[in-house]
Amino acid sequence: MSDRVETLEFQAEARQLLQLMVHSIYSNKDVFLRELISNASDALDKLRLESLIDKDLAVDTADLHIEIEVDRDTRTLTVRDNGIGMSRDEVVGLIGTIAKSGTAELLGKLRQSKDAAASQELIGQFGVGFYATFMVADKVTLLTRRAGQSGGTRWESAGEGTYTVEAVDDAPQGTAVTLHLKPADTEDNLHDYTAEWTIREIVKRYSDFIAWPIRMTVERPGEGGETTREVQTLNSMKALWARSRDEVDEAEYKEFYKHVSHDWADPLETIHMRGEGTFEYEALLFLPSHAPLDLFSPQGRRGVQLYVKRVFIMDDCDALMPNYLRFVKGVVDAHDLSLNISREILQQDRQIRAVRRRLVKKVLATLKEMKADRADAYRTFWTEFGAVVKEGLLEDPDNTEALLDLVQVASTHDPAELTTLREYVERMKDGQTDVYYATGESRTTIENSPHLEAFRAKGYEVLILTDPVDEVWVERVGQFDGKPLRSVAKGHVDLETDEEREKAEADRKDYAELLSWMSGKLADSVKEVRLSSRLTTSPACVVGDAHDMTPTLEKMYRAMGQEVPRVKRILELNPTHPLVTGLRKAHEQDGDSEALAETAELLYGMALLAEGGELTDPARFARILADRLARSL
Repeated sequence: MSDRVETLEFQAEARQLLQLMVHSIYSNKDVFLRELISNASDALDKLRLESLIDKDLAVDTADLHIEIEVDRDTRTLTVRDNGIGMSRDEVVGLIGTIAKSGTAELLGKLRQSKDAAASQELIGQFGVGFYATFMVADKVTLLTRRAGQSGGTRWESAGEGTYTVEAVDDAPQGTAVTLHLKPADTEDNLHDYTAEWTIREIVKRYSDFIAWPIRMTVERPGEGGETTREVQTLNSMKALWARSRDEVDEAEYKEFYKHVSHDWADPLETIHMRGEGTFEYEALLFLPSHAPLDLFSPQGRRGVQLYVKRVFIMDDCDALMPNYLRFVKGVVDAHDLSLNISREILQQDRQIRAVRRRLVKKVLATLKEMKADRADAYRTFWTEFGAVVKEGLLEDPDNTEALLDLVQVASTHDPAELTTLREYVERMKDGQTDVYYATGESRTTIENSPHLEAFRAKGYEVLILTDPVDEVWVERVGQFDGKPLRSVAKGHVDLETDEEREKAEADRKDYAELLSWMSGKLADSVKEVRLSSRLTTSPACVVGDAHDMTPTLEKMYRAMGQEVPRVKRILELNPTHPLVTGLRKAHEQDGDSEALAETAELLYGMALLAEGGELTDPARFARILADRLARSL
């Protein structure tokens, strides 16, 4: 072997994914060609843009195209482009490794999946189209040279854990991927990918809208019986976003979505719009049917593709779409921007900001229509993306009302259904002025929390909020339809009748000494001990002042590396519970004692655990509890 050839190992997770492809569990193997054509199209887009920006780049862009070549005798299929190409380091970085978040999770789900359609969806979430070639090929060879460089690179692998990389001197600009196809008569390959009609059908179905010509040399019988060869263009090259909606069928929309998103599932909704007037643009946007694995990753893809007069400018243009709509995929084609525009300039461009506002309003209006007319589809959308959309309540004050109308949350009204804020307000009891909510890590924890006892007993509905962002947006927004949003775990709760208030006042006098003593004993942990009007069956609960930061929010800030002051909370006691009445009598008889102090400590620890909180010293709590239990036997 030449000393210019180097044998390398795939990254461990890439190797596992390759094995899944080689021993394919996917039913639709045709998509490998769609993925290769899509990659070639991206390479042509990038070369044209770079040639416009870098005037010193010596490249010929007069005939940019994609070429498909088949050899039926050797059973090879080659997809070739004269685009931007790759350097050696790019080849190793892009193909030898998988540098994306969520890899381990993806592989685990793939191994567990028994359903081919579900497996396609999972692999589509990850977007590793090049690896799909190993579904149909025993060996894959890639020859590439980056535009502006003199030498090229040959990459080759049989998908068995290693690959070779070789420097070559005579590689043409661009990239050629050659598949050494598996035998056509095996169960592993249901189609003959060297057949002209097969390739035509796949290109028409998946890639007809690609803006670059996809060419193939075909054989045709001549007049004298001889065979002639002619080059034909297989795709129409019509940009979908430039056509009117009635000129495009749903199948074309679906395939275009898969092209721009690298998703294998159909979109949930299509938004085709055109902006006219002082700033003209066309937009073709899609709402996915499922959340990608990198939705909450800082390295995840953001934004839509930006074109200027059909010239590709950039992927993931976050200036056109706010972060809380980062799942929206598609294309925006602006007519009046410079081709040399940068991400930094885009952030400040007045026209781009105007387009962004229109796109956001259109997306939110589409979601509102979906919620009204297609409840099942909207339920799917909200399950997948609701937590992200609620981030807009923090980021986009101009659209707060529109976003609040989209919110769907669980509540104590119906365990099986989500509710809107509007529906909650319509069900409010006579005389009720606040919208009550509870936040926590899970619905089960919240529903079992002592904070809900009085609300449940008196028939007040409580919203159940379990997403981390819920801790923040309810505080930031503050109200809905003029009615304050009120946490059941903060501040004073007034659900009492006049008679109950009179009794509560009497209780406060009776318990004054105990409350003062406990406040002193627990001063390191709580700011106050008081009687509660929100408890019916539990002995105690821990609450915050009306404007205190919640423990969950404290934890979130610390997890992000931000130091925040520890907030002391309030311990509330249920004056009707036997443990509390017994503690009062014991205090009246014994005054201050170590046993009473330990009981107060246990009561506080129990209240923390009941709301799903964490003990400061779990070992001490367990030791005191064990001693008490032992003495009771």
